[in-house]
Amino acid sequence: MSTNHAFDAIIVGGGHNGLAAAAYLSKAGRKVLLLEKLAHPGGAAVSAQAFDGVEARLSRYSYLVSLLPRQIIDDLDLRITLARRRYSSYTPVPANPAQALLIDNEDPYATDASFAGIGAPDDFRGFTDFYASCGKLTRALWPTMTSPLPTRSEARSLALRAGAGEAWENMIEQPIGHAVTEAVRHELVRGVVLTDALIGTFARADDADLQQNICFLYHLIGGGTGDWDVPVGGMGAVSGELERAAREAGATIRVSAEVTSVRPGGVVGYRHAGADHTAVAPWVLSNVAPVVLDRLRHEAPTGTGPATATGTDTAARAGWPPAAQNPNHLREGAQVKVNLLLRRLPRLRDAAVSPEAAFGGTFHINETWAQLDAAYLSAAAGTVPEPLPCEIYCHSLTDPSILSPELHESGAQTLTVFGLHVPDRLITAENNENRRAELQAAVLRSLNSVLAEPVEELLLTGPDGRPCIETKTTLDIERAVGMPRGNIFHGGLDWPFVDDDAPRDTPAQRWGVATDDPQLLLCGSGARRGGAVSAIGGHNAAMAVLESEPPNARP
Repeated sequence: MSTNHAFDAIIVGGGHNGLAAAAYLSKAGRKVLLLEKLAHPGGAAVSAQAFDGVEARLSRYSYLVSLLPRQIIDDLDLRITLARRRYSSYTPVPANPAQALLIDNEDPYATDASFAGIGAPDDFRGFTDFYASCGKLTRALWPTMTSPLPTRSEARSLALRAGAGEAWENMIEQPIGHAVTEAVRHELVRGVVLTDALIGTFARADDADLQQNICFLYHLIGGGTGDWDVPVGGMGAVSGELERAAREAGATIRVSAEVTSVRPGGVVGYRHAGADHTAVAPWVLSNVAPVVLDRLRHEAPTGTGPATATGTDTAARAGWPPAAQNPNHLREGAQVKVNLLLRRLPRLRDAAVSPEAAFGGTFHINETWAQLDAAYLSAAAGTVPEPLPCEIYCHSLTDPSILSPELHESGAQTLTVFGLHVPDRLITAENNENRRAELQAAVLRSLNSVLAEPVEELLLTGPDGRPCIETKTTLDIERAVGMPRGNIFHGGLDWPFVDDDAPRDTPAQRWGVATDDPQLLLCGSGARRGGAVSAIGGHNAAMAVLESEPPNARP
């Protein structure tokens, strides 16, 4: 087995953050080796032809973009188009789906009338004022996401200077549920607001650890405005551009290369083309989840097999103690993802709104304040919630390019469903097949409860006669793209600032990418400020490396 010393940095994992780090370091003249286990880079930020023989490319795992800074797009000259959706959300009243709340970003008068139509005339002002207040804070903090970490006091000072003192108290200091219930009164309106705090996070509105608040902040901070856009060409277009930028800058990207160990001294073992290899570099950047990195750095327990860059769900569920000092990295995922391809959009029970408007933003289903809390309690007790809170996104309405011309002309549409409060604790290797079927049925029941026709009757079928629907449990996601416990953030989220007494002595600490090994940095979603499709983790790790070295000099 040969050992390669030709690189300045080795990146473990080829997700979008790893590609961003490779692009930045290569543009700065560093020799970079990126190792990806799968046959293609991109990780969870990929597009895929999910249904055999059907020409539709779905954003299979991650699906919307908010946190990708314009700075990174410009720095790396990424040719990415992000399409803004006119409608923010559509939410039927569960007890009477003929009534619904439609929030139109371009028509505040229509939105005001929609609030009145569901019996919440006073909540339009409260809703608008609440998000305006939050926006003062997110606009103040957004520029810090691609800078060295501020302390809590520094971040609070930024908020106060921006007139966001009230938002700081509401979003940072106390459970977000308090502010939501003060701002709006209607159960449905409260639920629409609360969903921003729960996507992928198993929490309640009033949890004392404030994990729901951090999730809420990240859902509103993108671009300072919290707008969530559709990547034209699918999510794979984002990773594809990052890959192009990295390759053109000179990075070596090796796919079907499974990392098997990460050792002190920058020593990385991997298997490629049927042979074992070792590479050594002054810097190793980890784009895998921190728990997966722990497996690569330490011996696997007897009987679980070798550590790999995606690990094994057996080891993850066996209570194997990680070396990471941050218990947040152990948090479970809490969602089910369902992709569908329909002949056309379903008819609504609400005759006043067109399906194109309803599905043009986020379509909330069974997500009132009470339903969300009941769903949490049901899942915490070990059962699948009924009804299951769901959100729908129709990417093909905003970006028809993901469909073949024939499908588009026929009226076909994609639907992505994100089911909330489905924690990984409900899934085991033994029950996964049955649980997947149970969850898919729960999702369809939830959708059908507010539609005027069964969605199953609209499913396209492939050449093999199978309906175009796929469901991904947390275990399916872990097995496919290496996210432990199916957590879409690689673990729990952290505040985008550090405590006042936190060490910031090294560039890695200042940029929020440090581990206990000074040569080993986090560059993925597990880094502080790394969650979602943002490339921020990759950018910040690259900045820490470059700040640690003399300009234009190799170590």
